[in-house]
Amino acid sequence: MKDIITPTLQQAEHVTPLGHVQAIVLRPQRERPRVATRCALALGGIGLEGDVHADPASPRHVLLAGAPAYARHGLAPHSLRENLLLDIDTARLASGTLLQIGDTAVLCLSFQCEACGALDVERPGLARVIGNGRGMLARVLRGGPIHVGDPVLRLAATLPPWPDDWRARVARILAAVPEGMVVEYGQFARLAGVQASYCRALPAVAHKLGLAHRSVAKGQHPDLRRWLGDGVFAGVPD
Repeated sequence: MKDIITPTLQQAEHVTPLGHVQAIVLRPQRERPRVATRCALALGGIGLEGDVHADPASPRHVLLAGAPAYARHGLAPHSLRENLLLDIDTARLASGTLLQIGDTAVLCLSFQCEACGALDVERPGLARVIGNGRGMLARVLRGGPIHVGDPVLRLAATLPPWPDDWRARVARILAAVPEGMVVEYGQFARLAGVQASYCRALPAVAHKLGLAHRSVAKGQHPDLRRWLGDGVFAGVPD
C-alpha cells in the first residue's frame, strides 16, 4: 500500500483543498450513543480506531457527510450519522476518488451510502427525503490522525470505482471468488458493503447470476475452501 499512496501524497502539495473537516463522530458500539471528538486516528485498511465500523473486510470504514445536505434539509447535528462532516457537497464526489485528510490519512471513496431506517430514528421520514444524498462511504488506505479543521485534498490519482447499486457489488464479489473456493454469505455481505439484512437476498441474486456455486451458508459444505476476500480492495491508481 505504501507504494500506491506515496506518489499521490507528493502530488497533493499542488492541489487546492476541497474543504475542511467540521466535525468528527465515533460510535464505539452499535447500541451505544455516538461520541463527538476533536481528533480520530485512521488505521490503514481497518477504519477509525474505536469505531464500530472498523473492519478490514469492509468498504464502509468511514461515512462522509456534507454540510450542504444539512442546510438543504434543516437537519439537527449528526442526523445523518456520519463519522466526518465536511463543508463540501459529498454528492459531487465520485467513487474511486482519493482524499487526503490532514497530513497523512488517505481515504478512497467507495459508494454513496444508502438511506436506511436508522435515519428515521433521527427524524421520521428522513430516509425517504434524503434519498441518495446522505453521504459517501470510504475505506482508509493510509492511516494517520484526523482533526477538526483539517484540510481535505483531492489527490490526482484514482482507484477503480465501486457501483452504488448493491446488486452490482454482489456480482463483482462473486466474480472475484477463485475457482474451487466459496464465500460464506456473512463474509460476502461484508465484502460487498451491504447490510446484514440483505443476506436473505444473496442466494437468489447469486443464482440469477449463475454463480450460486461460489457462495454458501455458514457451515455449509465444510469440505470446500473458504475465500475471505483476498485482493478485493487492491488496486493501483491510474
